[in-house]
Amino acid sequence: MDRENWPSGWLRGVIELAVLAIASEGETYGYVLGVRLAEAGLGTVKGGTLYPILNRLEEGGALAAEWRPGDGGPGRKYYVITEAGQQRLTSERQHWLTFSGRATSIITGEAKSK
Repeated sequence: MDRENWPSGWLRGVIELAVLAIASEGETYGYVLGVRLAEAGLGTVKGGTLYPILNRLEEGGALAAEWRPGDGGPGRKYYVITEAGQQRLTSERQHWLTFSGRATSIITGEAKSK
């Protein structure tokens, strides 16, 4: 089932980790991150949601950023994952897989109380 408007709580739970995962693939900027999230099926992530996340990740040391002038247009802020961000991604990726697997087992009825 493809959906563009997932419940906002679902997206809030995974978006920082998804942004770090995309940033781990190489240098990027906000617009490209938004496109990648949409292409992955998470729907349209508005700038009012995405840019505060990027700021938090930068302030927390998970991303480093650099402003660059645009070619005939406005400049862009490019982001690259830091060593601390890569460590966070590695750790949280495993935690997410465990958590989402457990949640799925409850939702699908596979987890039964004893």
